[in-house]
Amino acid sequence: MDINIKIKDREGVIHDVVAPTDMAMNLMEVVRSYELAPEGTIGICGGMAMCASCQCYVTSNHELPEMSDDEDAMLAEAFDVEDNSRLGCQIQMTPDLEGLVVELAPES
Repeated sequence: MDINIKIKDREGVIHDVVAPTDMAMNLMEVVRSYELAPEGTIGICGGMAMCASCQCYVTSNHELPEMSDDEDAMLAEAFDVEDNSRLGCQIQMTPDLEGLVVELAPES
């Protein structure tokens, strides 16, 4: 099953994208597959929650899984962190995220 999500890129352009929920993809990988951020500016650590290059702001009212300690620690050191900041690599694409709206954080 695919879900529809909106991703606002770093230029402020909103993209309506379709994300598969049966391929174990995370938000960072969706952003990369649609090339919504320049190569080498997102997912630098490969999705291990070791960098904050995929930080995004979740602007829709979706219930997201609890943050891991690694994600929490990484965001504690990142720039431009807001209350709704999450690491895209830690947000798995699941059917209950239909309609998710996120904004990519500025490149640090």
